[in-house]
Amino acid sequence: MRKAAAHRAIAKKEGVNLTYLPFLIQAAARALREFPAMNALVAGESTVLKKDIHISVGVDTEKGLLVPVVRHADKKSLAELAKAVDDFGARGRTGKISPDELTGGTFTISNPGSKGNLFGTPIINQPQVGILRMGQIVKRAVVVDAGGEDAIVIRPMMYLCLAYDHRVIDGVAGNGFLYRVREILEAGDFS
Repeated sequence: MRKAAAHRAIAKKEGVNLTYLPFLIQAAARALREFPAMNALVAGESTVLKKDIHISVGVDTEKGLLVPVVRHADKKSLAELAKAVDDFGARGRTGKISPDELTGGTFTISNPGSKGNLFGTPIINQPQVGILRMGQIVKRAVVVDAGGEDAIVIRPMMYLCLAYDHRVIDGVAGNGFLYRVREILEAGDFS
């Protein structure tokens, strides 16, 4: 998450409080375009591939978890995603999220919230076929290639956990999607 952390630091200098969640939403939305089976719903005995990418995001409230939907997440900039997440959080705390905003999701992203933990196992938000859970970002010692030599450096790292409905998604597709999300995050091409 080094490039995302650098992007956040620049935003912070400009007075923008940017969490890691919008980065993950953007990466997942891009990967969903490449793995359309992950952007599907199970309807009885049928699988319905959804054209639009509407990502459900968990919001903690005094009355429990709400999961509002960021509609057309793949068409939003990082700033627009951050604004949507902040808006849901603020309105969730005041009980102003409408029932319509809680329906129509095609994929879910879960996060550890303010109390954080390294990883957890998410449960699919049916009828969706997939959910991606981010873990807390922590600094870790990792080995990198430094001009052909191994070097130990400190990097902000994050575990990701993907759960999916095996009636629709097999391990190859699930792993491919998760690997692609990782590639997008590590590339740091955020818009």
